[in-house]
Amino acid sequence: MPQALSVLTRNRDFRRLFSAELVVFGADWFVMVPLLVLLPELTGSGVWGAMVLAADTGINALLLPYTGTIADRLDRRKILIAANLASFLAVLLLFAVRTPDTAWLAIVAVGAMAVAKAFYSPAASAALPNVVDPEDLAAANTVAGSAWGTMTVVGASLGGVVSTLFGPYVCFAVTAALLLAGTVLTSLIRRPLQAPRSGGEQEPTMRALVEALRYIGARPRLRALVTVKSAVGLGNGVLTVFPLIAVAHGAGALGAGLLFALRGAGALVGPLLMRPVLNRPSWLLPGLALSMGLYGIGYLGVAFSPWFPLVLVLVFVAHFAGGTNWILSNYALQSEVPDELRGRVFATDMMLATLAIAISQLGAGAVIDHVDQRFVLAGCAAITLIYAIVWRIATRRLAAPRHSGIPDRDPSV
Repeated sequence: MPQALSVLTRNRDFRRLFSAELVVFGADWFVMVPLLVLLPELTGSGVWGAMVLAADTGINALLLPYTGTIADRLDRRKILIAANLASFLAVLLLFAVRTPDTAWLAIVAVGAMAVAKAFYSPAASAALPNVVDPEDLAAANTVAGSAWGTMTVVGASLGGVVSTLFGPYVCFAVTAALLLAGTVLTSLIRRPLQAPRSGGEQEPTMRALVEALRYIGARPRLRALVTVKSAVGLGNGVLTVFPLIAVAHGAGALGAGLLFALRGAGALVGPLLMRPVLNRPSWLLPGLALSMGLYGIGYLGVAFSPWFPLVLVLVFVAHFAGGTNWILSNYALQSEVPDELRGRVFATDMMLATLAIAISQLGAGAVIDHVDQRFVLAGCAAITLIYAIVWRIATRRLAAPRHSGIPDRDPSV
């Protein structure tokens, strides 16, 4: 931990990029948790919450192939700033969601934020190696990987508390302020967020995307890495059930926020504790398979647990595994993909993951009003478990890269 966190104290630009991501991720949860409680109260149906989640992930997935190409061509700092400002404008729409007849505005607002996020995510992921020295990349990934989990804990729990005490519209105002703060922090970064490009004519967008897909297709290890997040993604329909779980246990908005907070806590702690795996490439693929399987097992337990404290523990365990899955695959991709292709490869990686999430959430949303929530949870968990087993069988013969620049040992030993 001290070694990982020292990169924050030594590197001002990384500290600003990390802080900007913290407030942007926090803003995300100050919107989502209040909306997932507000919409069922306004409409009397859980479908609207599922539609909001699906819009958030589905639109993101559809745009990522294009936005990843943009992240490889344009100034990534300007992309990040523009995305935050666009999200700020979209949040203002949420203040008009007051009746069942205006519930659709929530989907429009979240969809617009998803468009902005589709530009933000690949640019931020691709920029990270440019603001740190190569020897600090593993530590920076560990810290950056904690950003989402940290702000899910803070944003989801505070979002639930603030929504309960002051109402959802105060949460939306906090979101707007956070997005503006993220814009300021990003504008203060001084290092270039991409390597210098040649002055030659750029390829058309579709051809540039095809180039990245061919690069991935020719490398079995990269194919494995860009498909690994889909396992947890296909199990993400469980999130549509969070408000119902909280209501079933008499916990309301505060309970829903707590469930999302424990989800974030697991995603935060997992990458920090599993950092040694980043320094041992031979552990990577087995570790990824194990993380997928543990996520599925955790939600199988949630499905049949009658005790809310145990549900909270199992949600933490599942997302400990899910967060580990995400950061391990991210680091491997950042280490093995050249800068001029990194935005497109990350866009492909995130597209597959978010498309899997959208499919899972739409599927869960389609049955949530007709099927016992336990069966929705168990079904999502079983899909992840089966995917993990098949993925591990398919990748068991893949070797660690010889030229990754990562020693196959723990340097602290």
